[in-house]
Amino acid sequence: MNPLVTARGVGVAYGSTLALSPSDLDLPRGAVISVIGPNGSGKSTLLNLLAGLAEPYTGSIAVDVVASRISYVMQSTKINEALPVSVREVVMMGRYASLGPYGRIREQDRKAVDRVLERMGISAIGSRHIHDLSGGQRQRVLVAQGLAQEHDLLLLDEPMTGVDLTTAHAIDEVVHAETREGCTVVMTTHDLSEARLSEFVVLLAGGIVAAGSPDSVLTEANLLTAYGPSLLHAEEGRIFVDDPAHLPAGRHARPGRSIHTEPDPAGSHGE
Repeated sequence: MNPLVTARGVGVAYGSTLALSPSDLDLPRGAVISVIGPNGSGKSTLLNLLAGLAEPYTGSIAVDVVASRISYVMQSTKINEALPVSVREVVMMGRYASLGPYGRIREQDRKAVDRVLERMGISAIGSRHIHDLSGGQRQRVLVAQGLAQEHDLLLLDEPMTGVDLTTAHAIDEVVHAETREGCTVVMTTHDLSEARLSEFVVLLAGGIVAAGSPDSVLTEANLLTAYGPSLLHAEEGRIFVDDPAHLPAGRHARPGRSIHTEPDPAGSHGE
């Protein structure tokens, strides 16, 4: 009815490499939106486009959010381990965009950091050096940094890749809580079962294969179009996908992520 994002014929290229073929897309407000597809399908490119970090070579895109209210947690975020920086200081970096003209940290900034540390379950390690943390703890810190920034749109690039179940659950809880506060969350993932829990799904394969509710998008036909027969396997009512986070389309690996499928009225298979 009133989409947050409206794209018409939008395409992105890096030099001579086409990263996202011309596509139309409407994204709803206040929803958890999963962007899924095989490795190299354009997931991060779409997030960059939403964040204003990538310019379309064709078409147009309108994001109805003030740029300063977009928070982006990149998968490739790196922290210089030589810097003597604590967890709290890393999270406080998320407040820099909203600091006053003199850049001084205010009491409201400290309270905002306290809140997100608590939400992510990392208050107890606030004084620890960032390089002393496990991979899951670091991911919580980076998500907390994104939450600390004042935002209406939260972009997360594969926030649950390579983390333990406890961390994945903590991030999932926070993601859905954000929408209850009126925020829109767009996150990339390679996990079909994770995408199934979202309210809206965008399936990519160099362009938009399908977008809409999980039941309408995660069908066997759509997934076959996106992943191809070498990565997609259907067996006894379940769809298995070889790990697309680490393999380009066309290569084989041990079947991993899966979803259950049941016949739909149109004769295709939904998740």
